[in-house]
Amino acid sequence: MRKRTICVTETARTFADCVNRVHYQNVTFVLLKNGSPLAWLVPDNEKVRTGRDLTEALAKPKLSEDEARAWHRDLENARKALKTPLDKWR
Repeated sequence: MRKRTICVTETARTFADCVNRVHYQNVTFVLLKNGSPLAWLVPDNEKVRTGRDLTEALAKPKLSEDEARAWHRDLENARKALKTPLDKWR
């Protein structure tokens, strides 16, 4: 996936081109307003996961002890890699 930032004004001027690039070239656009991210244009095949998806996925599998330990280790590593957002309300 290629990601490109573009201001809202430029997006309005070239909207059809942006949509075509999203669809045909799998480009993701981050739309900026006053230099801050406002919205994303993403390809439809780009699956966004929610907390509900995670809950459903975790409810199904039965892991062996070794797999559970490995999963827990991976989860801890992922938590350490997370960065605190600049704006806690986003």
